[in-house]
Amino acid sequence: MSPSPSTPSSTAETVLEHVESSAAEDDVLRAARERSVDLGVVAVSPAVGAALTFLTRVLGARTVVEIGTGAGVSGVWLLRGMRADGVLTTIDTEPEHQRSARQAFLEAGVGPGRFRLINGRALEVLPRLTDSGYDLVVVDAGATDHPRYLAEAVRLLRPGGVVVLHGALAGGRVADPAQRDAATVALREAARVVAEDEQWVPALLPLGEGLLVATRLADA
Repeated sequence: MSPSPSTPSSTAETVLEHVESSAAEDDVLRAARERSVDLGVVAVSPAVGAALTFLTRVLGARTVVEIGTGAGVSGVWLLRGMRADGVLTTIDTEPEHQRSARQAFLEAGVGPGRFRLINGRALEVLPRLTDSGYDLVVVDAGATDHPRYLAEAVRLLRPGGVVVLHGALAGGRVADPAQRDAATVALREAARVVAEDEQWVPALLPLGEGLLVATRLADA
């Protein structure tokens, strides 16, 4: 007797579950993830972390900005793909989160000269960072500000640099036209801007809560 055919939705769920379980975490990352839970922070999934390591490795990233430090899970994944002389600049409003991230980075064997923890609101901090000075900008923070973070990324990234917006699918809400809350509308707006602006080459990846990635073309 042949097995019952799978529905498209069940097949997609099975594929996504397989992808999400494909990346393994070591003791350092598991400890950082446990601290995330204690702090009430939602850390990126292992599959998203693996994608971040992949991107930093492919870019040969030396300078990375992260908006939303959390407890350091994503930062560890980023640092593991960056060049040995690379520096991660990570921004968060919560000092307790950054203390936890510092612990994670040190436990991962990353020296203090390779990361810069900045406490403050990202939209106040980002204008002080160097124009065209970064290989990668990673956003894992409030969805309503994603269009504004994207505008800052245009200035911060070197030509060929990459922006990553985590949470771009919002658990499926972005794909549902009936969802009109402020966060979902802002995520749609960020995706629209990237799709319509010729200086970006984008891709939407169904990892975690969704990754919108885009590379910045050289200025015309």
